[in-house]
Amino acid sequence: MGIKYTKRYSEEYKRDAVELVWSSGRTVTGAARELGVSSESLRGWVERPAPPRTPDRYPVRRGPPTTGTRN
Repeated sequence: MGIKYTKRYSEEYKRDAVELVWSSGRTVTGAARELGVSSESLRGWVERPAPPRTPDRYPVRRGPPTTGTRN
């Protein structure tokens, strides 16, 4: 039996990885392969709810393009 090791990533790294997926149009699998992380990890980061925003933190959050229209 081998030792199981779980790699930990900083919140900044996770935010940057999610931004890469959103801004580049890459698939989660493709971006994960490029970054060297598991696609399951990256998918979890992309689907995770965003932290609450305050004026001094996260003043602008760019997300994926919206598909709906506003009236």
